[in-house]
Amino acid sequence: MQRFSKESVVGIFMLAGLACIGYLALKLGDLGLLEDDTYPLTAQFSRVTGLRPGSAVVMLGLEVGRVGRLAMDAEQRFAVVELKIRKGVRVYDDAIASIQTEGLIGDRYVSIDPGGSGELLKAGERILETVAPTEIMDLVGKYAFGDVKK
Repeated sequence: MQRFSKESVVGIFMLAGLACIGYLALKLGDLGLLEDDTYPLTAQFSRVTGLRPGSAVVMLGLEVGRVGRLAMDAEQRFAVVELKIRKGVRVYDDAIASIQTEGLIGDRYVSIDPGGSGELLKAGERILETVAPTEIMDLVGKYAFGDVKK
């Protein structure tokens, strides 16, 4: 009887440890399976080179959400980006979304200038003003071949 109770205690301890490790993996990995405290917004861009689902959404230098999914609107020839914004973050209808790069060759992220003179955007609405990413190789090519105007 003693042996069975020791094995049971060790088994329970191991299950509790695995549950804690799983919880930390979800929280630190930003998988968002345990909570959904975000609301969706969309934005249209002419191109989304380097952006991927899970990329950061930044406002005023702070991370306020993640990129949900990327899709293509074949009729209008735009890339549609779903943004998952944390609840409590206010984005107005005069906001501007742009795709930026961390550093010179870092990851891409969506930067939002929140606006403030318009009305608040509701879940599912679209940010109308967008700026496509600047391509570093295009700039280097223009500089190398003399297309840069002073």
